[in-house]
Amino acid sequence: MRILVLHGPNLNLLGRREPEVYGTMTLDGLNRALGAFAAEELEASCPAAGHIDLSFFQSNHEGQLVDCIQNVPRHYDGVVYNPAAHTHYSIALRDAISAVPTPFVEVHLSDIDAREEFRKTSVIADVCIAQFKGEGAASYQKALAFLVDWLVDHER
Repeated sequence: MRILVLHGPNLNLLGRREPEVYGTMTLDGLNRALGAFAAEELEASCPAAGHIDLSFFQSNHEGQLVDCIQNVPRHYDGVVYNPAAHTHYSIALRDAISAVPTPFVEVHLSDIDAREEFRKTSVIADVCIAQFKGEGAASYQKALAFLVDWLVDHER
């Protein structure tokens, strides 16, 4: 099972940017922890998934993210995606997700519903199969576990 973990703008600054909101874990640390979670917990708890091969990509550029999303069906079975600030306004990213048949799960470290008013709207949510938010790195783990289960259930 091949899954892409896609990170949007400013997530390369994790660990330094607003640690009171996003925590102190770096993006590299988050990716390593997610890889370990997939290998050590998900593969053991969901043997039907087989080997879970995670890839990671981060960009601060909307066009690069659109290009990446358009290429997803050739390489991945599913995507865990933190669109970051693009969550609230990028119709281009929303349209890219809706144009591919691959399932996407939206994820956020913080609870976007409990923050500034403009963060409460996600233009991405309705083209994703689920949304996880507000639990730091655990949001990513829950999103990945949900996606793996969904993929196993829909392969039958």
